[in-house]
Amino acid sequence: MAEPGGRRARDRDEEGRARNARPRDGLGRPLPYGHRGVERQPEAVVRAPRESLAEAQRLLDAGRPFHAHEVLEDAWKSGPEAERELWRGLAQLAVGVTHAARGNTAGAVTLLRRGAGSIAPYEEAPPHGVDVAGLGAWAAALARELPGAPAAPGAADLAPRLRG
Repeated sequence: MAEPGGRRARDRDEEGRARNARPRDGLGRPLPYGHRGVERQPEAVVRAPRESLAEAQRLLDAGRPFHAHEVLEDAWKSGPEAERELWRGLAQLAVGVTHAARGNTAGAVTLLRRGAGSIAPYEEAPPHGVDVAGLGAWAAALARELPGAPAAPGAADLAPRLRG
């Protein structure tokens, strides 16, 4: 569908909100319309914490950190207020892996550090078996290593363990 001037009209959902319906690759990069992308995660799915962590881990292990971030973002937005920073931090860590695999070292380092900072307050009593201490150490080590890496690492090679 084209707008006046030949530009493509914005994709919209049933409520008229802008939604990008372009297919995406495994790292969440938009592909041209008509190309075959990977299956996208459904949005605004409310899952139990155990299910969110299992699905995010499955996606991280499959080299799809962008999609894992979407699952964790749903948990962040739908979870109890007391856990929102935990889920937000986990989503930020997944975005950090996404940036690293895309070759955006500066973005990766920023998101890894931000995510580790967001989850750090939960280290004393980590909810849902999340390995807060291990994830913090993993994020710090990866943030130190990435700037000197000769090439962008594969996303599946970077996948952290979310639970201890």
